[in-house]
Amino acid sequence: MTAAAAPLPVVSRLPGSRALTPVSKVLRLCLHALFFGLLALAAGRAVTDSAPRAGWVIAACAVLAAVYAGGVRAPAVHSSPRAGAVWLAGLGAAWAALLAVSPDGLWIAFPLYFLELHLLRLRWGVAAVALTACAAIGGFLAHSSAVTPGAFLGPLLGGAVAVATVLGYQALYRESERRRELIEELITTRAELAAAERGAGILAERERLAREIHDTLAQGLSSIQLLLRAAERALPREAPALEHIARAREAAQENLAEARRFVRALTPPDLEHGSLAAALERLCAGVPGPRVRFSLSGSPRVLPTPYEVALLRIAQSALANVVRHARAGRAEITLTFMDASVTLDIVDDGHGFDPSSAPSGEGGFGLPAMRSRAETLGGLFTVESSPGQGTAVAVTLPLPLEA
Repeated sequence: MTAAAAPLPVVSRLPGSRALTPVSKVLRLCLHALFFGLLALAAGRAVTDSAPRAGWVIAACAVLAAVYAGGVRAPAVHSSPRAGAVWLAGLGAAWAALLAVSPDGLWIAFPLYFLELHLLRLRWGVAAVALTACAAIGGFLAHSSAVTPGAFLGPLLGGAVAVATVLGYQALYRESERRRELIEELITTRAELAAAERGAGILAERERLAREIHDTLAQGLSSIQLLLRAAERALPREAPALEHIARAREAAQENLAEARRFVRALTPPDLEHGSLAAALERLCAGVPGPRVRFSLSGSPRVLPTPYEVALLRIAQSALANVVRHARAGRAEITLTFMDASVTLDIVDDGHGFDPSSAPSGEGGFGLPAMRSRAETLGGLFTVESSPGQGTAVAVTLPLPLEA
């Protein structure tokens, strides 16, 4: 210990200003009861045995009890190491006075051991215990004409037991605190993971619905509209069915517009207020750690929502790998529009890895998920990396005719 002993619950610096566990409160009350009980025993023996200095013994016990009670109720004792040391000095002086008039004052040494170990730094506490033991031995010898091994072994063994007890309890308390902090951290992490999983599930379901609406309902309505237009052109101008075909084509057009509104509503939040390029630029600006630069090449085109979602999610996953695993100093994202395809490249100067030995599934750095997103849209996903050479991830998606 390099500072004043921590107010561990055995004594908790005695005054009850700090929240204690039930066990700690019981231990503190037991220490108080032991101290006052031993004082009462010493005073009672002086009275019952008609000791020559019984009055002095009772007065010394009363002074010692008053000093102890005053320190217990003084807030400064538990908040200031200096005040605690002063209080212990006062207790020691009162105890020395009791020890001078009664050999029974020897018993008070045992609770004093615990007070000294908890209110002083470890090295000073052990020194104070040794001094107290020596004073107890000297006091006993001053009142007894016979010198026995017990006069030395009793105080010394009591001090050793007190030191071992306090150190053992402090070790158990620290271990308990570490476990409590670990449990709290695990609970917090579990709650964060559950929230992240719920959020990821919601986003994944939004993307799935948007993709399904775009690929099935919207495409179907678009085909119906084209077929109705072709039928409208094939019929003569005076055909009675033209009016119904025109109404059907208008209904299909309105429903197609509604389906596209649904797709836009289900778009990830990053894409709601701008283009894919703007979303990628914001993503690069918000990455902690490495410097990330975004560049755009070619003439930007409006991409279908599933394409934008896939490219954005792949970029997010790749940058997450850069932050968590690559230990890179810088990275670059390039979005390139070509005549028949769009390409996304993520390059970093990190540690790199061997793609052939990368794990799959959970812990697979998200590569299977990124590859699946690209291949679902008919694209190509490639990873180029080697240990110490950085990593390059490339995604190429063919542009649809209507894009």
